[in-house]
Amino acid sequence: MTTVTTAPGTAVPGHRRAEQRPSLVRLTAVELRKLVDTRAGRWLLITIGLVSAAIVALLLVYAEAPEQNFTIFFTTSLLPVGVLLPVLGILSITSEWSQRTALTTFALVPRRERVITAKLVAAVLAALGAVLSSLAFAAAGTAIAGATGGAGTWRIEAALVAHAVVFQVASVLMGAGFGLLLLNTPLAIVAYLVLPIIWSIVGGLVRPLNRAAEWLDTGRTMEPLFTAEVTAGQWQRLAVSLVLWLVVPVVAGTVRTMRREVA
Repeated sequence: MTTVTTAPGTAVPGHRRAEQRPSLVRLTAVELRKLVDTRAGRWLLITIGLVSAAIVALLLVYAEAPEQNFTIFFTTSLLPVGVLLPVLGILSITSEWSQRTALTTFALVPRRERVITAKLVAAVLAALGAVLSSLAFAAAGTAIAGATGGAGTWRIEAALVAHAVVFQVASVLMGAGFGLLLLNTPLAIVAYLVLPIIWSIVGGLVRPLNRAAEWLDTGRTMEPLFTAEVTAGQWQRLAVSLVLWLVVPVVAGTVRTMRREVA
């Protein structure tokens, strides 16, 4: 029988590898930095902020005084920002392949599922940041409206903010799912923008598909999120539509990314 001894201060190789493996928090921080390091990602984030500011400014100029309140400022900015966030989710995934950094990334972190998880978490954090940005611009707009003769009322339902979080997080994850599935920036953006529109048109025109469209058209199932009250049936339809447009692309895209050879 033999005994393996190690000198004091000497780490076992397996333990050294475990200690050197970056944590998920560190990987997420790296992915967040990547979002602003690339020119496309940086300008997209700037554009999201400018869109929120522009919407508030337009409402201050053209909206009637009773409509110049915190709730209107906030909810009006949700949809335009929700259109841009999925593109950010796509870029967070496909930039590794378009910029040919996937080889370096997966060499440093061989377990690809950890990188994918960090990218998805970073995308969710970006969506939460977008909601906070909308709230900040809405607050600024409300303060200005109160000083210039608008309604300037600050009341907002907490449920509405929660629904906005669901909307923006789901939107960015849908974009990330298309990015994982296609691994090509232009193709993923076009597919994400075009396929739901085509399905919405077909579901509205073809009568036998009308019932299915009520459950699978995210344009319809997400609409209640812009209100403070969402019924149980509306939550169910939203969940079913997200299985098709979010869960399936993310799962299938993760499998593809895990198996794709990095050249």
